[in-house]
Amino acid sequence: MKAINFKIEKKLEGRLGRAGTIETHHGVIETPAFVVVGTKGTVKSVNPEQVRDAGAQVVLANTYHLYLQPGDESVMKMGGLNKMMNWSGPSMTDSGGFQVFSLGAAYGKDISKILQITDPSLLIPERFDDSNAPRLAKIGQDGVSFTSHIDGSVHYITPEKSIQIQHNLGADMIFAFDECTSPAEDLKYQEEALERTHSWARRSLEEHLKLIESGKRSFLKEEQSDGKGETLKSFPALFGIIQGGRDENLRKKSAKVISEMEVDGEKFDGYGIGGSFAKEDMSTAVKWVNEILPEEKPRHLLGIGEPEDLFMGIENGIDLFDCVLPTRLGRNGTIYTKTGKIHIMNNEFRIDLKPIEDDCECYTCKNYSRAYLCHLFHGKEMLGGTLASIHNIYFIVNLVKKIRQSILDNNFDEFKKNFLKKYI
Repeated sequence: MKAINFKIEKKLEGRLGRAGTIETHHGVIETPAFVVVGTKGTVKSVNPEQVRDAGAQVVLANTYHLYLQPGDESVMKMGGLNKMMNWSGPSMTDSGGFQVFSLGAAYGKDISKILQITDPSLLIPERFDDSNAPRLAKIGQDGVSFTSHIDGSVHYITPEKSIQIQHNLGADMIFAFDECTSPAEDLKYQEEALERTHSWARRSLEEHLKLIESGKRSFLKEEQSDGKGETLKSFPALFGIIQGGRDENLRKKSAKVISEMEVDGEKFDGYGIGGSFAKEDMSTAVKWVNEILPEEKPRHLLGIGEPEDLFMGIENGIDLFDCVLPTRLGRNGTIYTKTGKIHIMNNEFRIDLKPIEDDCECYTCKNYSRAYLCHLFHGKEMLGGTLASIHNIYFIVNLVKKIRQSILDNNFDEFKKNFLKKYI
């Protein structure tokens, strides 16, 4: 059964990186590619046409948030994620695992996808502690109970439920339910969490195959594949997720278990690498995993998107990235440039009539000045966040496209060196 087709066009000599394509029901993704995050079925402050015009090929929505509001059944009645948000390109949904981490172990702590392990307070207490700690999710062996951040209602998500929700949402590519852990966790908890993630992965795959077998309604049409007379089947592609924190043995174990996992002769269509990382893990944990994962299937690094991390991820075999940073930073007035980030509210930009970058082809740079954006943010005008986000999406999406081209042109190392010399 084929829900996607992945092809490698060129490999990065001596390393794991590659340039390729992923054929989906809603079009072809040229990889490596940056996936723009539209958490609630919308890329914050930017409409789908602006996302497309900025060069984005694929968007990712959040299972947890869409389950709570408007509800996956409502999304299904609206014709699925793509139709609901008027996005014609490929789409993805995550499993909700990271939101469980955010609402549970990481709740109230300054822990994100990338952190420096310097603060002892980041060491998270035992999850099954019944104390009155201000967390909204509790993890058990069968699933996760959590309290809605919207209305306080109590919900219970199992791997089966996550897959059912994602089938209702109807994206091209979906993820198995997993437990995300902090890199600050001790080894004992990492081992326990990894066993849960592997158990949940099998249950996710089993439920995915059951839903396919049942012929449940799908929003994905069968489309002719190129050359071989095959068709892409009208169901989502399911990616298994590798966890294991910062421990080499656990990461390698997870990659082996998930890549070999099989139910009724079927394996995962691709792989996600999950977890909250420290900076140096981009060239260690990612490499450990991708040396084991099968070369012929796509790999997605979940929640990572800073320029320096993109280079490290790509040369170590990553095909897809997603991250909220381009729009999150944009809404707060922080903007990417080739020489690093700038904060557009700074006084130096109040009468700066230049675009954000002189040679940038994004809508914002072709039409507006730094001074105007500075004015919009000082005036608390919504347009400021939109224009900054458009530029940031364009910058990151097209940086990854340039990295891809550098692989095809055999000058990856030169491009990386020249870019990072100016940027960092």
